[in-house]
Amino acid sequence: MNELLRVALRLPPQASQAARDLDHLHFAVILTTLAGAAAVGALSAYYVVRYRRRGVAPATPDAETTWRVEGPLVAATLALFLAFWVVGYRQYLAAHAAPAGAMDVYVTAKQWMWKFSRADGSRSAGDLVVPAGRPVRLVMTSRDVIHSFYVPALRLKQDVLPGRYVTAWFVADRPGEYDVLCAEYCGVDHSRMRARLVVLSADDYAAWLSREGHSDVAGEDLVRRGREVAARRQCFACHTADGQPHVGPTWRGLFGRERTLADGTRVTADAAYLTRSMMEPQAQMVVGYQPLMPSYLGVLDAGEVGALVEYIRSLRDRGEASAVSLPPVRGAVDGGAP
Repeated sequence: MNELLRVALRLPPQASQAARDLDHLHFAVILTTLAGAAAVGALSAYYVVRYRRRGVAPATPDAETTWRVEGPLVAATLALFLAFWVVGYRQYLAAHAAPAGAMDVYVTAKQWMWKFSRADGSRSAGDLVVPAGRPVRLVMTSRDVIHSFYVPALRLKQDVLPGRYVTAWFVADRPGEYDVLCAEYCGVDHSRMRARLVVLSADDYAAWLSREGHSDVAGEDLVRRGREVAARRQCFACHTADGQPHVGPTWRGLFGRERTLADGTRVTADAAYLTRSMMEPQAQMVVGYQPLMPSYLGVLDAGEVGALVEYIRSLRDRGEASAVSLPPVRGAVDGGAP
């Protein structure tokens, strides 16, 4: 039934379980709407025939309200609406919570192309190659105007804004090649802003990594590289990894926790927030810290950013031992964020 309805409605292929779940909800809404419209049409046709004019028309009788009929109809309609809402809301939450261990890919939108960067420092323009069955998290920003990252086969669409970092994630479970489009008018060549999502099986993906000279960095390798980047870029001049307060916040226990900003709002220190903090450190200042951090925009490449984020993630539940005891910093708040 799912495939029959997909073909009948001329929808693109379903390359993920999320796409199939979303289509199931849409099919249920469409079929329910069609059934309701057919019932109303049939009832209207019945009344046209049953109460058609015959000779002199009598006076129209007064209509009487009866809750025995209208009550169940109202309750059934409300229950159906709430059921659709609950299913849709659960799908919305699932679409915005990437699982642990997702592979990070940094996406940059610009007129008129999509550029992809991996944590190992490799880059491509136009092709995003991922393994089938593995969660992939996209950390996206725009260099000029508003774009919208759209993969019809995944039923995935996320607006990409200049000056902000947003995330989206997916698990493509069917190997193949799928279109990546821009769903937000962004200029004269908007319709040509295309890319390709290439989903490979595990063996084909490993062969592609070897052939292209890439590495599927993860775990301790990426954490070690992140620590090396932090030392080389002098991040430890202001940040600590053992929980001690310093000029900047400690990285121990930072990832995934909520932070209170200077304007009173609260944010979660996820990959998108940490990336933006490196590029625009004064955009979301945490209460208790001074705006002293310089921007690393154009200094850190995507591979270094990914390694730093993974290193900070590794310090979520544990810190690193330090042989140096730092003096207290006036106004510092333990556990803050840049």
